[in-house]
Amino acid sequence: MVRILNQYVSPKSIVLILLEGILISLALLCAVRIRFWGSEAGFEAYVSLPEFIWQALAFVATLQVCFYYCDLYRPSAFHGRDDQWIALGQSLGSGSLLLGILYFIFPSLLLGRGIFFISVVLVPLFVFLSRAALDFVWRAAAPVENVLIIGTGALATAVAAQLLKRGDLNFHMAGFIEMNGTPWQGREILGCPVFGSEDGLELIVQKQKSSRIIVALEDRRNTLPTRDLVRLRVQGIRVEDAHTTVSALSGRVWLDTVKPSWFVFSDGFRRSTVTLILKRIIDLASGVVGLLITLPVMLIVAAAITLDSKGPIIYRQTRVGLRGKCFGLLKFRSMGVDAEKGIGAQWATSNDPRVTRVGRVLRKYRLDELPQFVNVIRGEMSLVGPRPERPEFVEELRNQISYYDERHSVRPGITGWAQVKYRYGSNVEDAARKMEYDLFYLKNMSIFFDCAIIIDTVRIVITGFGSK
Repeated sequence: MVRILNQYVSPKSIVLILLEGILISLALLCAVRIRFWGSEAGFEAYVSLPEFIWQALAFVATLQVCFYYCDLYRPSAFHGRDDQWIALGQSLGSGSLLLGILYFIFPSLLLGRGIFFISVVLVPLFVFLSRAALDFVWRAAAPVENVLIIGTGALATAVAAQLLKRGDLNFHMAGFIEMNGTPWQGREILGCPVFGSEDGLELIVQKQKSSRIIVALEDRRNTLPTRDLVRLRVQGIRVEDAHTTVSALSGRVWLDTVKPSWFVFSDGFRRSTVTLILKRIIDLASGVVGLLITLPVMLIVAAAITLDSKGPIIYRQTRVGLRGKCFGLLKFRSMGVDAEKGIGAQWATSNDPRVTRVGRVLRKYRLDELPQFVNVIRGEMSLVGPRPERPEFVEELRNQISYYDERHSVRPGITGWAQVKYRYGSNVEDAARKMEYDLFYLKNMSIFFDCAIIIDTVRIVITGFGSK
């Protein structure tokens, strides 16, 4: 299992990204060879042009970005050839459209006559054959990691369930180890055997050829086999805490099971002065650039709101920000005037009757958030961070959700990890799930993580995923 940004990522996905980058480049070279078939001098002259390298980079990068946004690098893409062909067709169609726009803006990137069309024909052939070959090789040669879980309670079961969902990580659930002496011979949990501690931890690890142990004991007092774990750790066996494993598998901190000591002793939650200064510089630059780039879109949105319903175009709403201070968040108005008059603050719901016709479109594609570039420039918000909540809801949520106020330790964001991983919140339960993602972000906050969130945010804006 490979960790990137403290999340387990399938090695197969990484191999595919690298392999297909090479194959798309090879398809382009083959297209040039076919175009200049019988003319070695013509082929050499074309690939030697100074702009060819930029043409190739634009072609490869655009197609791979489209592959990513069409889910061809997600674990779900590893199953079902029909789905892969559909996603591949969507990727090539959207890639061709984007490249057409790119060629219009930068004519020097335009590929020569016929080369583009030959490349588009060769790419799916190369990609499909490479995926079929990789699947065969992966099944035959990829190393399998045997995992043992110490514990048989609810936490151990939850960890095992998360591991079993991630078949792309090439692991095998070797089983559970019961530490309290209860006879478990012949028993199973989620189809995996349960071993008794009387067999000895080291012996069980040797018999099962395990290379990873996950400690999932609700109460470790007088039950944790510390000496055995130390010996195994020195021998090279990886030992992990259950909460760390679940966090890396799911991208969130499970509030139902995590203990305060995990926050105190786990890695992460580091925010160096350099990182915070760099983040603010990026926020300021992104706010200015974002405001300028989206200005034409905002003018169209403003006109649509004016034509659709009466009332102000921009709506100012009080939200709780850094260190619990309130500020005025700017949004395009998506509801009717006085939508909450007489009823007070309400959660957003599916098919919310308060939302206008234009407002539904704005919320679906998150266009109502565009004025918040101004909040970013003012320093009230960041480009990436936990979404700010209304004071009325904060009072309710801090009493019902553990560690809720910790999300106010950083500037709130236009987008965030919870926004790209979870739907719009409409109740306390949704707020708790989003808080779990916010805690994961706070633990692993970095410039690179922010960039990954922005890339996923673009996908959400394009597809309208998760809106209400």
